[in-house]
Amino acid sequence: NGNAGFQQVLERLESDPVCQRLSLKSFLILPFQRITRLKLLLQNILKRTLPGSEEEVQATQAYDALEKLIKDCNENVQRMKSTEELIYLSQKIEFECKIFPLISQSRRLVKCGELTALDFNTLSPKWKVTTRPIYLHLFNDCLLLSRPKE
Repeated sequence: NGNAGFQQVLERLESDPVCQRLSLKSFLILPFQRITRLKLLLQNILKRTLPGSEEEVQATQAYDALEKLIKDCNENVQRMKSTEELIYLSQKIEFECKIFPLISQSRRLVKCGELTALDFNTLSPKWKVTTRPIYLHLFNDCLLLSRPKE
């Protein structure tokens, strides 16, 4: 998004009739769609092969290999999404001192959300309750509390 030249070239390519008005995302997703279609095709082949035949053995091996490939692809996609979340979060959060590296291969964001912190002022004669928003970021290995910049 930040590179205007790339955006212009991308728009020109996407509008080309050869691309059939498909976006870059479509071309990136296409291989994953083909893999899942191959899985369906192999399931149908397995239904139509004779049990115990050499074709069934080969189709089963191909199906198992395809299942493993799909599983690996899904895990890598999840890992990349998690890393993107951490990068986005690290750009938003400003630490007073850099003793906590937010981005890590093993770290992933489990849940995050806003809460309201209640502050009780016991110094005043009347108990005064003030509220302020805080954010919780639960990772698989730690819990981070943050607050919006004043």
